Amino acid sequence: MQKYPIGIQDFGEIIGGGYIYVDKTKYIYDLSTKGKPYFLSRPRRFGKSLLVSTMDELFKGNKELFKGTYIYDKWDWSQRNPVIRMSFSNIGINTSGLMNALNAELDKIGASFKIELKETQVDTKFKELIIALSQLLGKVVILIDEYDKPIIDYLGDDNEKANENRTILKRFYSVLKDADADIRLLFITGISKFTKVSIFSDLNHLKDLTIHSNYGGICGITENELVDYFPDELIKYDAEQIKKWYNGYTWDMKTKVYNPFSVLNFFDDGQFKNFWYQSGHPSFLWKLLKKVNVYDIENIEVDLMDLDSYDIENLDYIVLLYQTGYITFGEQLADTFYRMRFPNKEVEDSFNSFLWKNFRNDISLSPTSVLLKLKKAFKEHDFEAMREQLNVLFASLPYDFMAKEKEVIFHAIIHLTFSLMGEFVLSEVHTHKGRCDALAIMDDAIFCFEFKLGHSAQIALQQIHDKGYLDAYKNQSKKRYAIGVNYDKATREIDDFEWEVV
Repeated sequence: MQKYPIGIQDFGEIIGGGYIYVDKTKYIYDLSTKGKPYFLSRPRRFGKSLLVSTMDELFKGNKELFKGTYIYDKWDWSQRNPVIRMSFSNIGINTSGLMNALNAELDKIGASFKIELKETQVDTKFKELIIALSQLLGKVVILIDEYDKPIIDYLGDDNEKANENRTILKRFYSVLKDADADIRLLFITGISKFTKVSIFSDLNHLKDLTIHSNYGGICGITENELVDYFPDELIKYDAEQIKKWYNGYTWDMKTKVYNPFSVLNFFDDGQFKNFWYQSGHPSFLWKLLKKVNVYDIENIEVDLMDLDSYDIENLDYIVLLYQTGYITFGEQLADTFYRMRFPNKEVEDSFNSFLWKNFRNDISLSPTSVLLKLKKAFKEHDFEAMREQLNVLFASLPYDFMAKEKEVIFHAIIHLTFSLMGEFVLSEVHTHKGRCDALAIMDDAIFCFEFKLGHSAQIALQQIHDKGYLDAYKNQSKKRYAIGVNYDKATREIDDFEWEVV
């Protein structure tokens, strides 16, 4: 049986421990021979840290670790370079503060080379270390992993601390551009790219690999890699279901990759679950989405230039969704204009479920029970059961909450509930005259819903007819049902529910 390196980000441990390693050394070889300063953005749990660890071992000349890899017989193992490797996830920022943590880490790296650093400021000390190593051992390789973590960790909860850390990092990274003569390779990873008058104003010489056409598969597992490295697993499990659940990310519009953390966990566990989402999620994102009343993110259309920014003072939820991995490129509409989409079922289900709980102000409540009973009602054409479950859906909402938020919360919960019901239920379906609230397409019937707040079911039914929401399905042999629903805010329940065959 294969050993899966779940949560292991150290290349030496993976090889030494006999874990399976999906070979990414061709990308490293290309980077090392074609350029020098690079930046790569990918969501969390996508293999960035393992990539950095592999580079670390390569430039240190640990040849035995690379047997059987692409780079093994192509690399000049006689040449080694001193490596400055820093990961902002493990240098004690939260306990000692960013400035103290950086000073301590630089002193630690210097001591490992028997260099005593004299400077006391983080920027001048960093420069001193680079120059000293270059003069002593040759040009330096600098590997910085999760460069933006000291900012990301505080976004939304403590923007003052996020800004303070951004200022410190700006000073720290400012020395890199002028140190070019002493650097063999500079590789920086992160989730976000802070632009404008920010960190990247001093790192504008970096080659951004994030959406580069040659590096779409540098992190994650491609379809070919899945076939090559996991043939037994693809025989044992349903390959199409694996693809549906965990594939779909793309940064170059031609290479789709599986989330490595999720697919390895699936092979180990054997059950389809939301592994990536459960490993952590940014709380500030949910707060922002609720603040701006956004609940339908499928098919967002954006300009590429808008995605290449991250501004603490003016957080853009679309940029956040993209850079944290909740949406990916779906369709190119024009030169730099794209329609975005959820990458896969794991992300879509997890996102909609958590947002459903947040809009209801109850993250402990699961929508599963209501969804299962609604699905059963659809299959049995049981309209009374539909009404009953929709009432369950809204009855537990606090009165003051609904009165304050009004239609936004109402429509958000409807959309998210129907979105969570699976591929046979469509929410907010567009037609040439407008869009219906929900459409459930079963083997033998189509149910078209229109919801109203403080009006009547008859008005909702009339809208279905006037807008022709079911016209596109006239030639199908299935029954077509129009269903009008009205919710009364005072009683906090559905007071009018009517349906008819169209």
